[in-house]
Amino acid sequence: MKKIFVLSFISVGYFLNAQNLSNSPYATYGIGDVKYDNTIENASMGGISTAYISDFSSNFNFGNPANNSNFDLTSIKLEATNENNYFKTDYNNTKSTKHSTYLSNISLAFPISSKIKMGLLYQPYSSKSYDIINTEIITDEITGQQTIYGNRFRGSGTLNTAQAALSYKINSELAVGVRANLYFGNLYDTNEFTTSDAELINGYETKNSIRNLNFTLGTSYQKLNTSTDRKFTVGATATFGNTSNMNTEYLNSTYYYTDGEVKAGETIIDSKSTSSKNLLPLQASLGVGYGSENQWFLSAQLDYKKGETISYFGNTFAFNDSYRVSAGGWYLPNYNNFRSYFSRIVYRYGAFYEKGNLEIAGNNINKFGVSAGVMLPFKTSSITRMSGLEIGVELGKRGTLKDNLINQNFINLRVGFNFADKWFRKSLYN
Repeated sequence: MKKIFVLSFISVGYFLNAQNLSNSPYATYGIGDVKYDNTIENASMGGISTAYISDFSSNFNFGNPANNSNFDLTSIKLEATNENNYFKTDYNNTKSTKHSTYLSNISLAFPISSKIKMGLLYQPYSSKSYDIINTEIITDEITGQQTIYGNRFRGSGTLNTAQAALSYKINSELAVGVRANLYFGNLYDTNEFTTSDAELINGYETKNSIRNLNFTLGTSYQKLNTSTDRKFTVGATATFGNTSNMNTEYLNSTYYYTDGEVKAGETIIDSKSTSSKNLLPLQASLGVGYGSENQWFLSAQLDYKKGETISYFGNTFAFNDSYRVSAGGWYLPNYNNFRSYFSRIVYRYGAFYEKGNLEIAGNNINKFGVSAGVMLPFKTSSITRMSGLEIGVELGKRGTLKDNLINQNFINLRVGFNFADKWFRKSLYN
């Protein structure tokens, strides 16, 4: 049964708001496959954001809402992601691939005053969808009669997030910020079992309805040496304060299908309704950075997430505490060199290692990867109005081949536009 359960999660795919999103086979657990919670800018640098204050006035930092001291323009970002996942397991030497492209980020940010900045963002947070049928033929040793045993695993649904962030600059070195995070969506899991000589199907269904609000507090400190243009940055965030529950409905019943997927003759064996308060638990982040004004920057970051619990087929499934180590930065050769366009491109780089919160058969499902990206400025862009085309790539690995589990290699491509200018402001003339 364990082999059937693991093998059935190799082939995955899902649907989110008319989008086709790729999925990890491990997304069947919990709230699904959690997408990156960063813009292309941050993801291209390994995911760093906690101690990253952009040198330019056009980039709003949602990861740490305190890191927007230099933000002084109205910015509109539209971003899309192309995911390419390659799965492999030693069980029957099975391989599978999944590709998808979807809209991954929409954001609007603007300054309210010289000290207060605000940003609004929407993106998919997690998703799950799979529909796999696995059959096995068992032969009776005495009668020689063969019986077909069939399992069908299905899952669907999306969890989206809408965020509103506010930054406040206390002085030239210290800033604080707060971000409200609204999560909403429904997630479904179904496990059906039947045999060739049975008239009914036994189905186990789980529906998780999520409406959750929590808050992220952030702070940052940056010291600039004006004689050398070198700067040191430290930042920290904490996410807490869940204000609502995840309602879980579990149903164990027997039935048969008519007209394809229409249930008939359903008899309920067991049903439960529970509420979970620890769906999106405590998270914290600490980062440090060092760089040279308008030239280069390097940062390291540590993220921690407390393990959550979730109901799965009538049972409570507990996740482990997890952490992520990231490092990355950017380099700008010479923005004032108008003879060479390549000198005006912002080059980004990064890497990360994530100890996952999922443990299967004694194996931690960990993840690591490297990333890179560029910001190609528009022709009319300037050092004070940095608008352009964002391109990022991420290569990595998740999972293991041990105990017939699944190894996932991935290549994620991200493309987006950042339109930034002094919009919605009244011009004053003397």
